[in-house]
Amino acid sequence: MSKGPGGFSSILEQAQRLQEQMSRLQEEVGARTVEASAGGGMVTVTMNGRLEVVQVRIEPAVLKTGDAEMLQDLVAAAVNLAIRKAQGMLADEMKKLTGGMKIPGLPF
Repeated sequence: MSKGPGGFSSILEQAQRLQEQMSRLQEEVGARTVEASAGGGMVTVTMNGRLEVVQVRIEPAVLKTGDAEMLQDLVAAAVNLAIRKAQGMLADEMKKLTGGMKIPGLPF
C-alpha cells in the first residue's frame, strides 16, 4: 500500500480527523437552542441540538379557552417545527464541515 500523500494511510488519517471534528460539532450544536412557535406565539418550544425539549411556554390566554384539543395541536406543531429547525441547524453546520460533500452514512 502506498504511504504517500494520496495513500490509504492518508485517507484514514483524514477520515479520523473528520470524525473528531464531527464529534466536536455535535457537542457544540447540542448545546445550542432553537425556538419554534405555533398559533401566533400561543405555544413556544425551545429545543437543543440534541433534539431535547428544554422549555415549553404556553400563553395564559390559551389555558382560559379550556380547549384541550387545540392546546395539544399547538404543542405538537411547535415541537415538530422545533425538531425541523434543530435538524436544519445541524445539517447546516455539517455541510460547512464537509464542504457540502455527501458522505455515505450521514443523513445530511
